[in-house]
Amino acid sequence: MATHTGSEGTVKVGVNAIAEIRSYSLEETADTAEDTSMGDSYRTFKTTLKAWTGSVDVFWDETDTNGQVALAVGSEVTANFFPEGASSGVSEKYYTGSAIVTGKTVTASFDGMVESTITLQGTGALTLSTLA
Repeated sequence: MATHTGSEGTVKVGVNAIAEIRSYSLEETADTAEDTSMGDSYRTFKTTLKAWTGSVDVFWDETDTNGQVALAVGSEVTANFFPEGASSGVSEKYYTGSAIVTGKTVTASFDGMVESTITLQGTGALTLSTLA
């Protein structure tokens, strides 16, 4: 069984890597509908709709025009999450899907770095693919 360190990962907007990533998260969920009927001893459910969201935490870099700047609120992008890294020529698994940028927060403190969090709402399926 393979394990990986977080420092191996990266996130791309289309083919462009986002600069200065500190962390990211990706969440898939499924709604359910109850289909319990009279006489059942336990409640039962069926899966209905699925959804996914993501977020990327970065050190703010205004020169990253193809990554951070391209993730303007309201824009529609192809998001690619690479937990194992994105080395060419290696069969790495990654998640890909269309998303809408739903938020961007920039924070700073006098004794720290300027940081940003970018949030994404998936639109359509999130697919597990293999980098060729």
